[in-house]
Amino acid sequence: MFIIGITGGTGAGKTTALRALEALGVYVIDCDAVYHELLADSDELKAELGARFGGVLRGGDIDRKRLGETVFGDPGALSDLNAITHKYIGPEIERRLSEWSSRGGAAAALDAIALIESGRYKKCDAVFGVVAPAEVRISRIMSRDGITRKQAEMRINAQQPESFYRENCDHILDNQHGTPEEFEKNCKEIFMQLIGGCNNAGQRRTVLQKEERV
Repeated sequence: MFIIGITGGTGAGKTTALRALEALGVYVIDCDAVYHELLADSDELKAELGARFGGVLRGGDIDRKRLGETVFGDPGALSDLNAITHKYIGPEIERRLSEWSSRGGAAAALDAIALIESGRYKKCDAVFGVVAPAEVRISRIMSRDGITRKQAEMRINAQQPESFYRENCDHILDNQHGTPEEFEKNCKEIFMQLIGGCNNAGQRRTVLQKEERV
């Protein structure tokens, strides 16, 4: 099964790229959604977080706001949080991929803002970074979330710069021109080339050149 990684900062157009993949029948796993599901349903994860971060487990549930406040600005605490959660997220992603493969799924995609930083990119046969100019992203975020320009800028500044994705991803989807519909169409064409480049024996190879742009 061919696995595609999709990453990029907020407002760049990652959701549109993922929509193109889903339209092609690719199974998309939202790693952030997996984390939140486990945070709500996994007693083992909740217990381990409660033991490490006192006061975040209340009435059997994780107080996400308190947990965030606990790790914010504390690199050591954040590192511990990531180490704990990755132990649970990884196996769950593997389970879902295995299930999809057993059902005959030929391709899947992992959607994660921290795909590179978490090391989860190593599971992928091709990693795409979705980028867009800062001004375009700011405008999109303000319109999408109903927030001020300053708030939008703070969100962007808290994430990796565009150069990070250009340096660490196999391919770049540059969402700079045109409408969301045009970007989705271009993404779909590129993904079709990529998925079609995998032979039936399951050999994993990339058919696009590094820094492919749309």
